[in-house]
Amino acid sequence: MIRFIKKLIPTPIFRTCQPTYHFLLAYIGAIFYGFPARKMFVIGVTGTKGKSSTVELINTILEEAGYKTALAGTIRFKVGAESRPNLYKMSMPGRFFIQKFLSDAHKVGCTHVVLEITSEAARQFRSRGIDLDMLVFTNLSPEHIESHGSFEKYRDAKRSIGRTLADSGFGGSAKKEKWIIANRDDAESAFYLSLPVTHTIPFSLANAEPYTLTQNSRVKSSVAKNSIEFTFKGEKMSAPLTGLFNLYNALGAVVCADALGISLATIKKALTNIATIKGRVERVNAGQDFDVIVDYAHTADSLEKFYLAFPDQRKICVLGNTGGGRDTWKRKEMGTIADKYCDEIILTDEDPYDDDPRSIVEQMTEGIKNKPYKIIMDRREAIRTAVVGAKTGYVVLITGKGTDPYIMVADGKKIPWSDVIVAREELEKIK
Repeated sequence: MIRFIKKLIPTPIFRTCQPTYHFLLAYIGAIFYGFPARKMFVIGVTGTKGKSSTVELINTILEEAGYKTALAGTIRFKVGAESRPNLYKMSMPGRFFIQKFLSDAHKVGCTHVVLEITSEAARQFRSRGIDLDMLVFTNLSPEHIESHGSFEKYRDAKRSIGRTLADSGFGGSAKKEKWIIANRDDAESAFYLSLPVTHTIPFSLANAEPYTLTQNSRVKSSVAKNSIEFTFKGEKMSAPLTGLFNLYNALGAVVCADALGISLATIKKALTNIATIKGRVERVNAGQDFDVIVDYAHTADSLEKFYLAFPDQRKICVLGNTGGGRDTWKRKEMGTIADKYCDEIILTDEDPYDDDPRSIVEQMTEGIKNKPYKIIMDRREAIRTAVVGAKTGYVVLITGKGTDPYIMVADGKKIPWSDVIVAREELEKIK
C-alpha cells in the first residue's frame, strides 16, 4: 500500500507527511486497544547488535522464574505458549500490529513483555504509545546510515527510545519505577545512564570476571562443546553459546533479571538450559565432520566479532551484504573483514531489492586483496560449494540472513528462503 501511495505522491511531499502519518497511527492504535502496555511489565531492548539474542535470553529467564511472557522481535512473536516466526522482514511491524500484539498478550494473562526496538521502528514512531518499564541498551555502531541520513540521525533515533522510557507514565499510566540497563563498555551508554529514570544500572565485562569462552570444532558426529562461562555476583554461570558478543548479551539479560529480583539460582538454571537461538550462531548438523553455522551478522562490526569466535578453525565464509538501497559504504568493508579472517570466501546474493545484485557483490571484492574468493550469485549453489569443499575440522560460516524468511528482489518481490534449511538439504546430499 505504501509503495502504491509513494508512486502517486511526489517524493518530497510524501517524506514530509510520512512522520506525521506514522506518529498518528501509533497513538491511534494505542488508544484503540486501550494502552495495553500499561497493564503489563514491558522490557525494551535496543542497540545495533545483540538485540534479538538478548530478548530471547531475557524471555528464557523470565519463563524459568515462572512468569507468563510475550515476546516480539526479529526472530519470532510469542504470546504465552504460542509462538510463530516473524515473516515481516521488520522487528516491530507498524499499523496497529504491536498494539494488537500487546492487547492479545494481556488478554491471555501475560505479565511480562520483551520487545526488540529498532532505530527504524523509532524513526517511524512504532514505539510510541508503548509505556516501557525497563530498557536494555546493548551497543551502538554505524548502521542504517543511508536510511536515517547520517550516523548522528541513526544515533538520535536510538536515543529517542531512551526518551520513550523516560516519558513512560505520562497520561495516566501507573508506572512509577523505570530501569535503564546499559552496556558501560560502549561509549553511548553515557547517554542512557544519564536519563531521568528511577534506576540506572550499568554493566560491563568486569561484572563477568573471571570468564572463559570455549569453542571446540566438531569431530565426526560428536557434539561440540561451545560455551561461555562467567561469574556474576560470586555465582558461576554458563550457557551453551559462542563468542564474546554472546557473553555481552547474556550479561545484559542477567543484569536485567537480577534487577527484577529473580534469584541467581533461577538465572543460572535458565542459562544452562537455554535452547538454540534461531539464526544466531545456529549450528546445522547432518552428521558431517565439520561445523556449519548460520548467523545474522550483517554489520561490519558484528561480522568481525562473529569471525573472531572461531579462531582455530579453517573458515569457509559465505556472505553477501545487507542488500540494495542501503549502507553502500559497508560493501567494501565487509569484503575487507572477510579477507582478514576467512581462509576461503564465497560472495553471493543476499537482498538486492532494486539494486543490481552483481554490482553489490563486485563492490565487496574491492576489499579482498589476499584471500581466494568466488562469486556465486545463486545462494543455494554458494552454500552447496562451501559444504562440498569443507573438510574435517573446517567451519562453514553463512552470514547475513539468519532467520530472514525471504530474499528481497526488485519491484518488492520476495523469494521464500531459509539458510538453515538450504544448508541442511545440501549437507544431506553429501552424506
